[in-house]
Amino acid sequence: METQVAELKQKIEDTLCPFGFEVYPFQVAWYNALLPPAFHLPLPGPTLAFLVLSTPAMFDRALKPFLQSCHLRPLTDPVDQCVAYHLSRVRKNLPELQMEVIADYEVHPNRRPKILAQTAAHVAGAAYYYQRKDVEADPWGNQHISGVCIHPQYGGWFAIRGVMLLPGIEVPDLPPIKPLDCVPTRADRITLLEGFNFHWRDWTYRDAVTPQERYSEEQKAYFSTPPAQRLALLGLAQPSEDPSSASSELPFTAIPPKKPQNPSRARGWLSPKVSPPESPGP
Repeated sequence: METQVAELKQKIEDTLCPFGFEVYPFQVAWYNALLPPAFHLPLPGPTLAFLVLSTPAMFDRALKPFLQSCHLRPLTDPVDQCVAYHLSRVRKNLPELQMEVIADYEVHPNRRPKILAQTAAHVAGAAYYYQRKDVEADPWGNQHISGVCIHPQYGGWFAIRGVMLLPGIEVPDLPPIKPLDCVPTRADRITLLEGFNFHWRDWTYRDAVTPQERYSEEQKAYFSTPPAQRLALLGLAQPSEDPSSASSELPFTAIPPKKPQNPSRARGWLSPKVSPPESPGP
């Protein structure tokens, strides 16, 4: 890895990794090469970017402390606002860099996703993006089958959070890193894609590989509980729903959260972040 990239990666990791995040560098060109022009990132190909994902540890290290700090204020989307806070810390700690952050759920006015998160994860070498085309003579006929990323260490027990673009920093010699094909057989890929598409509520597709770490039972319970009851589950007071009692500016929120336009995002943490259409991906 280029010295400049390694140094920037280390600085970003110093801010994010203690809170359960991972970062992976990639070139914009690698991403754009796999997508039609409508989905391209409008930057020179050698531009440096970093993919950001959250591991199971993020719940205890980042989200719970964030909720405890903000529990007396209404939060429209605590997870996204927590992630936004931590990404804003990267900007604060690296003020000399021009940086554009695109969260996985952000969309253009025409509702086209700003980033196809799973494609970005694949080209960054973070997680292998398994799609229908990866199954020879697939058995699904006319059924729509969404793809899913699998991490070599966490299986499906992680979430892609977005990308950090660094306009003006070009790394033409950055060597690409292929994601590890950790579900190599046709039978296992069928099981994975069927589990993700038809049985995602039972969590089992996430164990497509034996993970080093899974979501804790508390974490699973939190994300399986209706949003209005989640703070009570953690023993925190419910925020007031009276708009007049809320501050005009939420604490720790540097990037305004946007309600997801993506149908699969309605599953919340019960499925990884999927930004359709992902079909043009790798």
